[in-house]
Amino acid sequence: MKTMLGFLLCLVNFLWMVSALAQTYPSKTIKVLVGFAAGSGPDIQAHAVAQQLSLQLNQAVYIENRMGANGTIAAKSVALSNPDGYTLLFSSSSISSTPYVYKNPGFDLLKDLRAVASVGILDGMLVLVNAKSSMASISDLVDKAKKERLMYGSPGVGNIIHLASESINLNAGIGMEHIPYKGASEVMTGLLSDSIQVMVVTPPSVLNLVLEGKVRALAFTGSKKFGPLPEVPLLKDLYPSFDPIGSWGIFFTPSKTPIEVVDKLNAAVREALKANNVATLMQRDGYFPDNRNSQEINAFFRNEVLRMKEPFKAAKIEPM
Repeated sequence: MKTMLGFLLCLVNFLWMVSALAQTYPSKTIKVLVGFAAGSGPDIQAHAVAQQLSLQLNQAVYIENRMGANGTIAAKSVALSNPDGYTLLFSSSSISSTPYVYKNPGFDLLKDLRAVASVGILDGMLVLVNAKSSMASISDLVDKAKKERLMYGSPGVGNIIHLASESINLNAGIGMEHIPYKGASEVMTGLLSDSIQVMVVTPPSVLNLVLEGKVRALAFTGSKKFGPLPEVPLLKDLYPSFDPIGSWGIFFTPSKTPIEVVDKLNAAVREALKANNVATLMQRDGYFPDNRNSQEINAFFRNEVLRMKEPFKAAKIEPM
């Protein structure tokens, strides 16, 4: 009887502390880890939303770039951190491949992280070549790849960009060679210097380069035309068997973070997205608004991870 009474008292005390935490949250600075380089698409989005969150929550929200392993190093740091809502992760869909790329990443993506809120869904990615290239269409790319060696770059091995590039190989019946880099900016440097000939990338960090005529967009991997570049054809229209591949931006907390804190963060992010500067940025970059609550976005994230299994298997990308 005493044991049961003690347990109930501990449970009541725990629930009281959780409730108190939610009521006073946030009471100090919030750190957001981004697993990609400064100036990358996820970094630009994270800074825009963090600035607005600072105003809404009346607390400093700062970004820390912790690059490596397709965003997995930053994800691990957050997954193993104190689940109090003061250490967050912001990531693109690149981390959804973690279970299929790393045999032992040091954490369980689905068990140790919880998706909190999305800044939007990006329907697809751009297939780029150097503006000086003789390739002016996907047909040109395919013809050239069948005659000579073509190399494409991605920020590492097993990320969503690697998968999208291999899907082009599979659907077009070609064998472009993969050259892994440390980050997207290095891939772009490789493309501009002709160290590689092809690059698949999310639009945010490269749209200005396309509009300035420094790189050429040959195709879009989404299910519908990319708004800022309506003249760019869809890969699925060229190859009906091509399964559209896009991306997203999501905030995460450690999985044991109290649901009251998670829901408070979800509401704050959704409100931040209404700010003109943030909404304009997301729309410019081709992101569709995503107003789902924390339970819905977490279910979406889990499904995204699970659906990666078959494409990675088909692309013959083996875990490292």
